[in-house]
Amino acid sequence: MITEKILKEKKIDYMKKDILIFWLTFLFISFTCTNYGKTNKVSIDIEKSDKFSIKEIHRALDCVKNKFEDFKGCNLTKLWYDEDRSNKSIELYLKNGKGLVNGSKAENVIVLFSNFDVGSSGVNQGFNPNSTYSDWNWILIRDNTMGNWRVDDWGY
Repeated sequence: MITEKILKEKKIDYMKKDILIFWLTFLFISFTCTNYGKTNKVSIDIEKSDKFSIKEIHRALDCVKNKFEDFKGCNLTKLWYDEDRSNKSIELYLKNGKGLVNGSKAENVIVLFSNFDVGSSGVNQGFNPNSTYSDWNWILIRDNTMGNWRVDDWGY
């Protein structure tokens, strides 16, 4: 009788250990698999614009920050709008880039610029690990002046 009781107690102890191991493994996998690109400490700089309202620019910035979450192992450090540089990039995009194919109009394209750091796990995204990318371009388009921005292209 006593040995049965001891065996039951040990069985319960083993079950508790198994449950604990399961949850620890689950938490470990959850944290390692959700290594989203970080945007919580990004510095924002918006130049005066004759082309877009501050609200339109902020919506574009938010769109880029949302997309950046896909850049696992990376940390967005600076995001900015420079109208002169943006206009030059838009001209290239419309003449030689995807804008030539998709029929975008200049008033429905904005280019933002960013700097970001890549951690050791950024190599999985095709970036050089432990490096910094500067003046990275984000080309955003919308269907019309009332439409929502969406990231169409990025890079140098």
